[in-house]
Amino acid sequence: MKKIFKIILFINLVSIFFSFYINASEIYHKNILEKHFTDLKKTKSFEDAINIEKNIWDLWNLHPNNQFLTNKLKLGTELMENGQHKYAYKIFSNIIFEDPNWSEAWNKRATVLFLMKEYDLSLIDIERTLDLEPRHFGALSGRAQIYINLNEYQKALDNLMKTKEIYPLSKGNKVITKLEKILKIEQI
Repeated sequence: MKKIFKIILFINLVSIFFSFYINASEIYHKNILEKHFTDLKKTKSFEDAINIEKNIWDLWNLHPNNQFLTNKLKLGTELMENGQHKYAYKIFSNIIFEDPNWSEAWNKRATVLFLMKEYDLSLIDIERTLDLEPRHFGALSGRAQIYINLNEYQKALDNLMKTKEIYPLSKGNKVITKLEKILKIEQI
């Protein structure tokens, strides 16, 4: 009986340790992300902004406590970049099934759906991405691109303006002026 009790106690202690480790990892991940977003908003240097953006993407692409899911996301991204959209879609869907709270899995699936010209489905995944990570400037920019493709210029502009609030030196700012001109012409 003592042996069973010791085994149960050991299992409980290991479980508590891993639970603590996972929570600490997630907190660390979130704290670093917060710092990057603060820096992104404050920087006046385009070079610094690009470096901060890269750091944010690196964190988004890194699952906070599951290296296997990180590796799957990387594989899906490589497939997507090589034009194997259906396979990438399956991998991203599988990741979402395993962890429906990882915003970047939703964003990647939204991206592959965009590439497949499945705009309505992509918009649904973008919405989920933004529910999980409201500052996801990639999702906002992607949604703007969909709206441009659908000739819904005001919605595109609204999304790019939200992006600019989060990421003042975003490359997408160039499109804002063009959209404003298009909307002015449409009003005439």
